[in-house]
This record gives sequence, C-alpha cells and structure tokens, in this order.
Amino acid sequence: MNRRHVLSMMAAGAALPLTGGLARAASPLTFQASWINDAEFAGYFTAIDKGYYTAEGLDLTYLSGGPDVIPESALIAGKADITVTTPDTTVTAITQQQAPFKIIGAQYQKNPIGIVSLAKNPITKPQDLVGKTLAVPPVNVVSVEAMLKISGVDRASVNIVPYAYDPTPLIKGEIDASLDFTTNVPYTIKLAGAEATSFLLYDFGFTIFNDTLVVTTDTLKAKRKEIVAFLKASRMGWEENLKDPAVYPPTFAETWFKGTGREIDNEVYFNTAQKPLIEAVGGIFSMSEEAIAANIEALAAVGIVATRDMFDTTVLEEI
Repeated sequence: MNRRHVLSMMAAGAALPLTGGLARAASPLTFQASWINDAEFAGYFTAIDKGYYTAEGLDLTYLSGGPDVIPESALIAGKADITVTTPDTTVTAITQQQAPFKIIGAQYQKNPIGIVSLAKNPITKPQDLVGKTLAVPPVNVVSVEAMLKISGVDRASVNIVPYAYDPTPLIKGEIDASLDFTTNVPYTIKLAGAEATSFLLYDFGFTIFNDTLVVTTDTLKAKRKEIVAFLKASRMGWEENLKDPAVYPPTFAETWFKGTGREIDNEVYFNTAQKPLIEAVGGIFSMSEEAIAANIEALAAVGIVATRDMFDTTVLEEI
C-alpha cells in the first residue's frame, strides 16, 4: 500500500566470520519496503540490528518506501529481490500485465486496513455507512467496494470521497469515517483530543492478507537459498520484536525512526496493535490453505481472479 512520505535508503550486512582461514562472502539481497520507516517494519529492523541476516549469510540492503514507491515496480525494474505488497495489486499485475510474481508469505494474516470513525459518532459495521461520507485513498476503493458488496450494502448508498491520509477532516466532522491502518490512526486522533473507534474490512468479508512477501519467478529460481535465508531471519526478527512490543521501538528512535516526525509512543501503539494481526499458528509469514482460499474468494468478489498457484508455500517449508 502506497502512503505518505519517503525516507532514504538504509542498508545493513557484513561478511561472515573467517572459516578455515577464508572469508566466506555474504550473498547480496535487496528488500524493498512499501512505506516509510515505522513500526510496520519493526521486525525487519530488529533482524538487521540483531545480526540475524548476517548470521544467515546475507548482505541485506533495506530500501524504505513511501507514496511514490510502487513495490512491484521495484521487482520488475530489478531494483529489489523481494518486496511487500497487497494481494489485490499483485494479483491484478499477474492477471492483467502477466507480471511473473509469486506470493511466498504474508506478514499480516489479517489486513490492518479498516474503517475509522469518532467514538462520538461511531461506525461499527458496514451497514452504518449508509448515508454517510467515507474518505478512501483511491488505491483502496476496490477493497471498500468488496466489503460493501459482501455485506449487502448498496455502493450507491455510501458517499465515497478521496482521502489523503490526514485524519483532520474526520476530527473536524467534515467526513464521517476514513479508511486507514487501524493500528495507527486511532493514536493520531487521540493526540488531537478525540477518541476513535474502528473495525477491520477483514472482519466483514474482505479476508485478504496484507504486506504479502513477493518475488519474481526468476529471482525465486536464481536466489532461492537467499530468499529462504531472508524469511528465516525475518521471522526471527518479528518473533523477537513481538515478545514485548514496547521494547524495540524506543531503540530505533535515533536510527530507523529518526526524522519521521512521529512519536515513539505512536510506534509502540502501532507495534502492540499489529501483534495479533501478524502472529499465526503456522508461524509468522505462514499462509494456510484456508487463508489462501479466503483470499481468493474475497478478491473474486471484486472481479480479481486469483488462483492457488499464485501463492507459493514451499519456500516457507524450507525454513
């Protein structure tokens, strides 16, 4: 999902220790994030700082994202080996542009995107949107339309207007609700002196992953060992980070989070809120057959034809 401001590139990695008198060079791998450096990527930052990628033989380059970054384009252009995307955009690229992509993991088992409203004028279910004004980023309109259709709400009964990731119109009462990350925006609204309530699109039928890990088929073939190492180290980073969501964000204040203009308390809130959306019985990044089927069904509701072969679960099996 492409949102707000851009930060500069950061990189990490080092050669492995001497073995038998010879230095074994680390394998280069580039990861493209979809957004600025915030808690959405805290697990990767933890893995970098803890040396997990280095221990797995990787020289990882981390590229932060922003509103002008299209993650899938970074793969096609050869600027990155692996990225995070949303299933709807990736599947659309596969079906409409014949993009050679494979979805190999899912950071968010439950998509954190949802409808945010003020507690004093609460919208707690899709039916509450009838006759209301909902601000939605253009890239996410299809997702909202899917939820409305699945919930039996007439699209014409909801006034959908463009949203620029600024909760000010909601706080001022100019709109009734907005679509945004439920893991983050309620905190911003609280800072402005208001209380927010929210619900996930996921909980009302639009059952798709988010921050799906995507590679090209060529990269998966040529760098499978490195991709497996990346997933292993990243899973370790997320597991460590989520043990206590309040621990690591403060340690990134002068490094990964520097210059974002966001409070560390905001990142702790975000990190805490995303924990239940990331953790899974099968392990972080896992994609169960039931979850994949739910993704395919939800995407079909808006005419996006996903098939099982677009999801490759074999890579995670090698961790």
